[in-house]
Amino acid sequence: MRDGAEGDFAEFYSATWPRTLAVVYALTGDRGAAEEVAQEAYVKAWSQWTKVSRYDQPAAWVRQVATRLAVSRWRRSKVASAWFARNRREQVVDPPDETSTALVRALQEIPEAQRRAIVLHHLADLPLAEVARIEHCPVGTVKARLSRGRTALAALLTDQQADEPNGAPTHV
Repeated sequence: MRDGAEGDFAEFYSATWPRTLAVVYALTGDRGAAEEVAQEAYVKAWSQWTKVSRYDQPAAWVRQVATRLAVSRWRRSKVASAWFARNRREQVVDPPDETSTALVRALQEIPEAQRRAIVLHHLADLPLAEVARIEHCPVGTVKARLSRGRTALAALLTDQQADEPNGAPTHV
């Protein structure tokens, strides 16, 4: 069992945590953020515990610190949001073409390991050794996945090409 200042603080923390968390949660509306802010307030209380423990209402002091931290966090996020809104350049991106859409649809049909190998090697342009490192498997396994994946994609894209009204070739 803890004794002395550590024991006193542990009892204080257990007794006051629910109310402190409730106050900060009401301010932030986000349970995770409220827990972080409340914990930060308790860290500040612990670092000054010899002084804070002598206050008439140390729990009120912790709630006050937590409230100020929450407001400060909110202000910083507002400033950052405003800065991003002012400095963000609108990027106009063309919608994907039919070939890209067909490829993505076909990729979703093949096994996940084959899809990852194809995307990492062909679309992300990574060498086989790097794909093997990322996938935690030998290079030979990556080669096999690529071979099987390309074969499956060719069949899927050929089926989709047959469904095209003009029989236009698709990217394989």
